[in-house]
Amino acid sequence: MVAPIIVFDLDGTLVDTAPDLLDSLNHTLGTIDMEPVDGADIRRLVGMGAKVMIERAFEARQLELTKPTLAKLFDVFLEHYSAHMPGKSLPYPGVPEALDRFADAGFSFAVCTNKYEGMSVELLESLGLSERFKAICGQDTFAHRKPDPRHLTLTIEAAGGSPGNAIMVGDSETDIKTAIAAGIPVVAVDFGYTDRHVSNFDPSHVISHFDELTEQLVGRLLRSVAN
Repeated sequence: MVAPIIVFDLDGTLVDTAPDLLDSLNHTLGTIDMEPVDGADIRRLVGMGAKVMIERAFEARQLELTKPTLAKLFDVFLEHYSAHMPGKSLPYPGVPEALDRFADAGFSFAVCTNKYEGMSVELLESLGLSERFKAICGQDTFAHRKPDPRHLTLTIEAAGGSPGNAIMVGDSETDIKTAIAAGIPVVAVDFGYTDRHVSNFDPSHVISHFDELTEQLVGRLLRSVAN
């Protein structure tokens, strides 16, 4: 029998990467003498990746951003972010304990993220978490990326799991749309990176701490799609 699997988003779900994303964004903006982004705004900016972060920083200042400039700044961002990993990034409270709890119950794990695969593996390795996951799949792993449901289902298959015996845990509208499109229950954390509360996007369940991700909850969600 195929083990049940929990698939996690990365940034804003498993790991709080916002401080390092902010540092890299402000380093990038500083190379063209732009004012830094305030830390209070970062969680609204980071949910859709580095390019969107840069675009939103320009929009907030009502400045024009050309495609060549965006491409150049994106490269600067990636170089800085990769060079300083893991920096201040840390797993959210309760993550190691939740992984222990579900591993003991026979679950396997995977990561499905729109971060680049190599960068995701590097981050999780630096935090001592990479060996927990049967697959770590990024935006460049397959021909599809979230919110395309194939990014999720292919991640599950790469980890040796079955979409019919899986749930997803994420922090954004993108994660929730992906899981719903794949017919997979989705638990949304409400401490991640989104400019609207995750309950607005109709996840299967919302949690505020990984202690709330219990075997009873996951079992109920898996039964709901099996029936």
